[in-house]
Amino acid sequence: MDRIWLANYPAGIPADIDADQFDSIPALLDQIFGKFADRPAYHNLGRTISYAELDQLSRDFAAFLQSLPGMDRGERVAIMAPNLLQYPVVLFGILRAGMTVVNVNPLYTPRELEHQLRDSGARAIVIVENFAHGLQQVLGDTVVKHVITTQIGDLLPTPKRWLVNFVIKRVKNMVPDWHIEGAISLRTALAIGRAANFDAVAPDREEIAFLQYTGGTTGVAKGAMLTHRNILANLEQTGVWISVSFKAGAEIVIAPLPMYHIFCLTSTLSFMKWGSLSVLITNPRDLPALVKEMAKWKFTTMTGVNTLFNGLLHTPGFAQLDFSALKVVVGGGAAVQKPVAELWQKITGHYLTEAYGLTETSPGACAMPLGAPWDGTVGLPLPSTDISIRDDNFRELPVWTGAGKIEAHTGELCIRGPQVMKGYWNNPEETAEAMRDGWLKTGDICHIDALGRVTITDRKKDMILVSGFNVYPTEVESVVAAHPGVLECAVIGVPDERSGEAVKVLIVRKDPELDRDDIIEHCRGQLTAYKLPRYVEFRETLPKSPIGKILRRELRDQEGH
Repeated sequence: MDRIWLANYPAGIPADIDADQFDSIPALLDQIFGKFADRPAYHNLGRTISYAELDQLSRDFAAFLQSLPGMDRGERVAIMAPNLLQYPVVLFGILRAGMTVVNVNPLYTPRELEHQLRDSGARAIVIVENFAHGLQQVLGDTVVKHVITTQIGDLLPTPKRWLVNFVIKRVKNMVPDWHIEGAISLRTALAIGRAANFDAVAPDREEIAFLQYTGGTTGVAKGAMLTHRNILANLEQTGVWISVSFKAGAEIVIAPLPMYHIFCLTSTLSFMKWGSLSVLITNPRDLPALVKEMAKWKFTTMTGVNTLFNGLLHTPGFAQLDFSALKVVVGGGAAVQKPVAELWQKITGHYLTEAYGLTETSPGACAMPLGAPWDGTVGLPLPSTDISIRDDNFRELPVWTGAGKIEAHTGELCIRGPQVMKGYWNNPEETAEAMRDGWLKTGDICHIDALGRVTITDRKKDMILVSGFNVYPTEVESVVAAHPGVLECAVIGVPDERSGEAVKVLIVRKDPELDRDDIIEHCRGQLTAYKLPRYVEFRETLPKSPIGKILRRELRDQEGH
């Protein structure tokens, strides 16, 4: 498809970027650390660390990893933690050691954690003590040989470190008992690394920087192989789009999204190129505390999802914050809803810039121009990004000019560009299914208008998007179906005011006494909170195809969704 969207690009935005200006992420980090050494880099729980401190700490952790037996270049290292100062230290340490990062959602159940560790083949994991009891249950079924634990306050100055760790462990009882033989604390690891030699590694652009897990119609999580070049390209693509008014060393970023999520991960790295200070929010669900933290800063930039923006807009004190320095607010992970976008603009005086992407595109692919009001689209493709709308036979469909039936112009969005993943880790079948002739098939159904704007209308896959997180019906169904009182079940997504979508399970009972509480209790120990069914409906039958396959599409149609 011709790049018709270029005619509508904002002034100063190039059609293409140089995806090869840096050899690797560590090469970019070296430049950032040298250029902004004396500037603040990250703030969390009352402490700010400079770029020079981040350089030293991440170097120490890299040296520690290199000193461990069996930890060679390219080995996978998992991180299981919320937003803490420890996260960027460990993240950049892994990359500087020439190893691959495996981000793990700290809310995962032991079953979910086991799958990701086994599939990735991670040989080391850095984990916050609060979640170590879950790791203990599955560690023997993985190839993990090195466990590094950290407490919430470990990088805070004393005596605050002692106080925070004591309160969390002994007063709030937030750390279940655990015991993992041979586990080492992060503070000890950093001390060992400080005294060890560090072999600065220069990874090849095509080496894997991240195994970023996502899912598919099978419900089995897959590791998207994101190379150094993929990430570096997307940093440049998104950077030139949003940074037109940025000043080096002057931007303050509110970062409430978790760094284990690809959206926050890449956006935070992008802001670092400008020497920005990122304020990491450990618990964004505590909206009053988030508003209180935001009040301390003359922040210029923020990222979030529709659910978060909606929550903030209805939190006392938010409307009274100082938005005078605000330049850019990016919404991604899920569609920004019109009422939220309009109220945000009314209260803050600034538009939400909606962006679209996938884990497989590192993640940015399209974005609204800065300063543009919500229009129901996800904007224009980013520089160096080609898009195409394809039918079920992979034939390209024309743009919609407003004439004729829009259905004739609606198909699957396919993306090509330097940010598109290498493929799925150890999964050639899924890779072949997702990629064809250099194009990534997104599974999203959309059309492109005459201005080149992309409008997402549906999803080809059955994936449910809850507050920006993917939920796969097959996984939830397998857990529900394991209940002895369930005969058969189906899971669909239904619209939800707070989270965009919510999980609904429809069940044919085997036990007539089975009720909603039984199902929720059964699922709670096996599924992360956002995957739990919010709605449970009992039916006599479920619609099926001639071969007996339950028709989720029909169930969604019955819901008017």
